[in-house]
Amino acid sequence: MEVANELMVRGIVVGVFQENCWVIGNRRTGEAICIDPGDQPEEILALARDMGVNIKYIANSHAHIDHVMGVAGVHSATGAKFLLHEADLELLRNGWKGMAGRFGLDVSQGPPDPDMFVKDGDIVEVAGLRLRAITTPGHTPGSVSYYAEEGMVFSGDTLFRGSIGRTDLPGGSMEQEMRSICERLLVLPEETAVLPGHMEETTVAFEKAHNPFVLEWQRAMRENRPGLQL
Repeated sequence: MEVANELMVRGIVVGVFQENCWVIGNRRTGEAICIDPGDQPEEILALARDMGVNIKYIANSHAHIDHVMGVAGVHSATGAKFLLHEADLELLRNGWKGMAGRFGLDVSQGPPDPDMFVKDGDIVEVAGLRLRAITTPGHTPGSVSYYAEEGMVFSGDTLFRGSIGRTDLPGGSMEQEMRSICERLLVLPEETAVLPGHMEETTVAFEKAHNPFVLEWQRAMRENRPGLQL
């Protein structure tokens, strides 16, 4: 995906959970941000080399196992700073441990603690590239989306094409998630590309018009039915 003249965005599907990892780089400066290295760090590093960029930050949307099992490899190979919302710290430290062995994942590659905590409104910046953190809790307590003014938002597992992230795992909240989607993401410009943690990309306009969860939530709000369970 080419954005403006200098920015490059490439995605790679990694791991048994088929998670989307994104590398966003600046062609002129050669600096990049990696979002959600979920597994297969060597493949992610190869993608960055192919793009001609050096990863300076690892910016995670949340700390579920499918989004964190490549963090250690990318972190150690690049020295990139690892960012996560503090509300997902316990999930980062312990949430993956019971599942890794069952899915054949290398438990020795568990994620490190974050170098920094990210909070709402923070700017994650490298030379020639800025992402703004938008807290979007619901899928997890510390879920974060990252918005680039060039016209894209990395939504993690909050918003998918025609769907939403599950909220039945510990710390999940349907009401929080729907408010995050409707009040934080779908207020972005309609042409904004939504680059999610799974499946194909979409746009704000498409989700406003067609996402059944969004349409039902908005209908419930008009009818004064808060706390809707979808």
